[in-house]
Amino acid sequence: MFWRTLQQGAKSLLLHPLRSLLTLLGIFIGVTSVVWLLAISEGISRSAQKQIEDLGVTNIILLSKRPADDNLEDTDFWTPYGIKRRDYDTLIDTIPTLSFALRIREAYREAHYRDKTMQVRLVGCTSEYARVMHLDVRRGHFLSPIDVENEDNVCVLGAGTAEKFFPLEDPVGQTIRIRDIPYRVVGLMKARLPMAGIAGSLDSQDFGSDVYIPVTTFWRRIGDRTLTISVGQRSGQEVELSQITFQVDSIDEVVSTAKAIEETMDRLHDADQPDYAVITPLELLEQARATRLMFMIFMGLIAFISLLVGGIGIMNIMLATITERTREIGVRRALGATRSDIVRQFLTEVTVLTTIGGLAGILAGLGCPWLLVQLRELLLDVFPTATAGLPDIVADATPVVLPWSIALAFGISVFIGILFGIYPARRAAHLDPIEALRHE
Repeated sequence: MFWRTLQQGAKSLLLHPLRSLLTLLGIFIGVTSVVWLLAISEGISRSAQKQIEDLGVTNIILLSKRPADDNLEDTDFWTPYGIKRRDYDTLIDTIPTLSFALRIREAYREAHYRDKTMQVRLVGCTSEYARVMHLDVRRGHFLSPIDVENEDNVCVLGAGTAEKFFPLEDPVGQTIRIRDIPYRVVGLMKARLPMAGIAGSLDSQDFGSDVYIPVTTFWRRIGDRTLTISVGQRSGQEVELSQITFQVDSIDEVVSTAKAIEETMDRLHDADQPDYAVITPLELLEQARATRLMFMIFMGLIAFISLLVGGIGIMNIMLATITERTREIGVRRALGATRSDIVRQFLTEVTVLTTIGGLAGILAGLGCPWLLVQLRELLLDVFPTATAGLPDIVADATPVVLPWSIALAFGISVFIGILFGIYPARRAAHLDPIEALRHE
């Protein structure tokens, strides 16, 4: 009985191939949109979470932040703000949950090697910087505690800086100059992907153009003052520390320790005009996960609407089909078919349409990562200017097809098909056989 009903339903659909194809297309688009939209949202979410996790979920980042210009006090042209060295000592002495602290001082400078000049990000740091920032040494070694203690004129080059200055020779042992001060190269870092800015809290970082020197050498050779020259104006800044990255032993201590750091900094600085910011990657990660859930619900709702439209299309087609097949229904009833047989016949046809459309939509959905990556690369090649403004999280994200989204999309498509097919099927089953046989 089942196979006979299935064969009869397939034959009925093949009598009107274009109509069946258009009905199937609505389900196909709905299922594909569910898989695609959820895959895109998951890819963007994972990209954002990966960037936050790279900062370390047990880390707390204290940044120097320039206040609004009208809140700054000029002292002989140089404007002091940000984290002080005494702040570091006070925080270490007063907060017992801090297990580690990394001091960082950054500035942009011109570096020279023979006739080559390059704008680099000069990073004054300690030996733990490579571990905290997940940097790997390619050749030589990173800064050592002795280099920091002795304030040595040594440096480690980022991959991009080494490629610019030493394309054909080993940089280790060579000497570059920054502000006419020689620095002996002791190490070369492996290439690392840039880290995008996160939620407006952190600026993006491109590690390729870095030059790392001991932070003590930075203070002695470069100093705290930075001169900025732009069109028509000059400004001077005085910053002792650009950033301190703290670590705690347990995730449970992150929030309480961050609050203690903020309260301590409020006492050491003007709380009404803060020149610092406390960033907790753990809180950013939790916010990213909450945003992911909301984003997926929103995307799923849009995709569900697509399936709903497909279901409405099925109902319209089935109602039109009943009108055309009224005489057939009357003949079948006259030959002994029950109302349940008629309902079963029409629901079988709907199920066949939704199943084929759902399977086709799943196959198209599985191709989402490859197709969107190819499309993105094509747009980058054809419209480089327009796509340059895309956020890094979007530009670098790869869609991730979730297995449960496939089952969900297919299940919903079949459910909606049957749901919207019940009314036409019941309407066909309740036709008066005598009236149906008279229908022309």
